[in-house]
Amino acid sequence: MLRSSDTDLLIEIALKEDIGNEGDITSDAIFESGEYLFGLVSKDSGILCGIDIFARVMNKVDENIKVVRFFSDGEPISPGNLIAEVSGNVGSILKAERTAINFVSMLSATATQTAVYVQEAAGSAVILDTRKTIPGFRELQKYAVRCGGGRNHRMGLYDMVMIKDNHIDASGGITKAVSMVRKKWGTRYFIEVETRNLEEVKEALECEVDRIMLDNMDNATMKEAVRLIDGKCETEASGNMTPERIPGAASTGVGYISAGTITSSIKAFDFSLKEKK
Repeated sequence: MLRSSDTDLLIEIALKEDIGNEGDITSDAIFESGEYLFGLVSKDSGILCGIDIFARVMNKVDENIKVVRFFSDGEPISPGNLIAEVSGNVGSILKAERTAINFVSMLSATATQTAVYVQEAAGSAVILDTRKTIPGFRELQKYAVRCGGGRNHRMGLYDMVMIKDNHIDASGGITKAVSMVRKKWGTRYFIEVETRNLEEVKEALECEVDRIMLDNMDNATMKEAVRLIDGKCETEASGNMTPERIPGAASTGVGYISAGTITSSIKAFDFSLKEKK
């Protein structure tokens, strides 16, 4: 679920940077009034995400704009598909157009990228996102990941313990780091430990953590790590996970594969908004 207050704040910021204090000086000069009908059309293939936010942007500019949706978030779309019809005051629609499309474009790109990774995993492993998100858009992008068939890793630094290499090196090792976390929080939080080699895997396993991350390991090493862990905790592959690497990583038996690129290395999904004659 998306928190409306947080999303509305992002919409307000986005509109402010586009409209400024003077408004749309081009449309305001050309149009005094007039009701128009526009169509939002897909120009790419992928997974739709953000159509409700597209409508919210339109209504933030003018509550009388009407958006009729023909597709819902999470549905596949193709070039030429009419995604929605937008009707209302032409000046208001043009004022909201770019900001509204920017949202649906970015979120559909994230959902589409996620779906590619999910398809490559072929059900052998669950695709997870990371914290490599566009600043301020984490909640929205993680929603898009879910629309694309992936699942969310931790939302931030506050909802799950993730003991990474810097924590391990600075604290004096995995065992010490885990002990300090448990002393502070007990069993309040899920604990994941990042490991770089099989010796660290063995140490993390002895600490009885909830999940062990196998970071930047080749497939043979990951397969051996999964054998050593033997179902005693969850396993996650991570580090430079491209679509090409997903099938091999999934074949090692890991339960999860996390990929920062599904949110950080996206190509904008192309939409156009054109007047319907």
